[in-house]
Amino acid sequence: MSDEIVFYHNPRSRSQMVHLMLEEAGAPYRIVPIDLDKGEHKTPSFLALNPMGKLPTIVHRDVVVTETAAIIAYIADTFPAAGLAPPMGDALRGAYYRWLFFGAGCVEPALLDRMMNRPEVERKSAVGWGSYDEVVAALEKALAQGPWLLGDRFSAADVYVGSQIRFAIMFGAAGFKGKTVFDDYVARLSARPAAQRTAGG
Repeated sequence: MSDEIVFYHNPRSRSQMVHLMLEEAGAPYRIVPIDLDKGEHKTPSFLALNPMGKLPTIVHRDVVVTETAAIIAYIADTFPAAGLAPPMGDALRGAYYRWLFFGAGCVEPALLDRMMNRPEVERKSAVGWGSYDEVVAALEKALAQGPWLLGDRFSAADVYVGSQIRFAIMFGAAGFKGKTVFDDYVARLSARPAAQRTAGG
């Protein structure tokens, strides 16, 4: 059975994070371009893979994986030689999971709330991310100890959360843009060879 990952991709989507992860992992992959403007993500053949009609989506060894954080975690575990996830039993495994899923459960919804001007709820405990400012502060504190989310160790969590921070800076999100700790972090990410290879697509 081929180890090639079939990667359904459009660079104007969250799949660009998976593209970066595939390059970081050195995984064999084949891109299947999906034209969002033509609605190719809503065709019956694509919906058979991902009923949500969303990117990213991958197929590996006849297994379909969707959701950005899940795909990134899957690639890290499937290609362990790249060292992008602390192995089971490693003391850093818990922190790795923490930051990877902080990206999915806190950073993304908080960013979308702020960028779409949604009002914050009065009871912060009612939403999993608390508040936008708390999310930013948590990331700032973690990266101040850097250079990566796991200290000296680069991981798949940096691929995911770092891509979100890069997005926040690019769109001028308050608390991120112009803050040295985030600018320096994104500069380190952007200097990595995998980031250079996937720049622009």
